[in-house]
Amino acid sequence: MSQKVEKPVLSGQRIKTRKRDEKEKYDPNGFRDALVQGLERAGGDLDAAYKYLDSAGSKLDYRRYGEVIFDVLIAGGLLLPGGSVSMDGESPKTNTCIFSANEDMDTMRNFEQVFVKLMRRYKYLEKMFEEEMKKVLVYLKGFDPEQRIKLARMTALWIGNGCVPPSVLLVLVNEHLLKDNLALDFVLEVFAIIKQERGVTSLVTALKKGQLEGRLLEFLPLNRRSEEALGAAFSSRGLAELLRLHRAQASQEARRELTASLLEQLAEEKVIRDVITDLREMAQRHHIPDHDVVTIVWQCVMSRGEWNKKEELIAEQAAKHLRHYTPLLAAFAQSARAELALLTKVQEYCYENMSFMRAFSKLVVMLYKTSVLSEEVILKWYKDTSSSKGKVMFLDQMKKFVDWLQNAEEESESGEEED
Repeated sequence: MSQKVEKPVLSGQRIKTRKRDEKEKYDPNGFRDALVQGLERAGGDLDAAYKYLDSAGSKLDYRRYGEVIFDVLIAGGLLLPGGSVSMDGESPKTNTCIFSANEDMDTMRNFEQVFVKLMRRYKYLEKMFEEEMKKVLVYLKGFDPEQRIKLARMTALWIGNGCVPPSVLLVLVNEHLLKDNLALDFVLEVFAIIKQERGVTSLVTALKKGQLEGRLLEFLPLNRRSEEALGAAFSSRGLAELLRLHRAQASQEARRELTASLLEQLAEEKVIRDVITDLREMAQRHHIPDHDVVTIVWQCVMSRGEWNKKEELIAEQAAKHLRHYTPLLAAFAQSARAELALLTKVQEYCYENMSFMRAFSKLVVMLYKTSVLSEEVILKWYKDTSSSKGKVMFLDQMKKFVDWLQNAEEESESGEEED
């Protein structure tokens, strides 16, 4: 009997749940109408507008309609795909929004406070706002030039105060936004305002945080994507610091690419002559100077060695290993600067790998005998080595060989005088 009574009770509860769900169907237009009416009553007073938004959170479902709140505060109403505002409904639009405001920075900062305080009050809106910005920026082409300027200035303020991450700008790397410089003009305005409002250090930090420093070229139209065009655009907005950051990052990535390529070719045991050709071409393409390439070659070559645990055998073993690669090292040690960079690298390597401490002089002599290092550079290093790593010990190791070099030089000079 009891089971027969329970079934209709449970069934009745389910029916009630379904009716409640039907009543709470998604109604962005209705939510927007209520919001717009409240904002219009504030009469353009942003303090009054915030007070309304603060209190309305207890009556309106902000968790469900967070996206609508931000649409209204940015564009005045519901944004449709493409960037236009929906005019359906009783109260489709308000003038208490960023797009209807003046574009001066005082006004922009006042709007910034509305967003900051609202998200501080309702923390769950923070994540919604990041998603909202990804959508709004994709609609950029649908906004007029003045609206884009206002949105860029607000985006700079939001990135500066942490409301949105700098990486949100990457949604602009989209073919329809790259045309006509839309994406480029937008990010230039954003960066210029961050620099103006918060200083160069904050701007550089923001770019690094968003991992944008190596991707600045991607904001240029495909047919204008060059370092020269990037330089001209960023310099015109006083953003030379970002160019230096970009070039340093690009250079770092190029070195990583060159290192990976060299390691791969060494593993495949490609003919050294072909390796030199490939490295030379890659280095020229990425503007990597020989004094950097030769240190990369040393590092890669040494990483392929398998060294004996007995320290007294390592010098001979390393010299034998290096002999095979001396043509590769010599190819990029064609200047005094490159030779000195290599010699300093050998010094630092032997210091940092303790088992090589006693091998230093033997390796240098071998590189001298195979015409990788010249007498002039070895003497220059001995007289004025720039690295302090193991300096005293290595100078002591090299003393005998340097004395021999200097004596040979003196004998050569006296022989020439006699002639």
